Amino acid sequence: MARPSSLQPRFTVGSPVAIANRPAVGHCRTPHYLRGRAGVVVAVQGAHPDAERLAYHKPGLPLEYIYKIRFRQTHLWPHYRGNPSDHLEADITESWLDPRTRRRPAHDALRARPRRGRRPSSS
Repeated sequence: MARPSSLQPRFTVGSPVAIANRPAVGHCRTPHYLRGRAGVVVAVQGAHPDAERLAYHKPGLPLEYIYKIRFRQTHLWPHYRGNPSDHLEADITESWLDPRTRRRPAHDALRARPRRGRRPSSS
């Protein structure tokens, strides 16, 4: 079996990552709504043939690491009204991941403003 593009995965469990925000030409396995979003690696799922190349009947080489990335629902959907701890997990290939060093990505600034509650009465 062929070796992966890098001998070791670039990321480990707990690594903060961002999905590349770039256009895709042809077949793409990375959901559009995740592009530019920040998440955390929750599993390294090994090296596998590149599905984007396999779709065009190419060998899928070099192998590419696949990671399970967890995203907070409130970071994906500005008007999400569910439990703030709800999350979504997606399998993303290494070529679509960038290391994230900032604590909060720029897109978080676009989230809906928190609802203003009533102030407690001073009586």
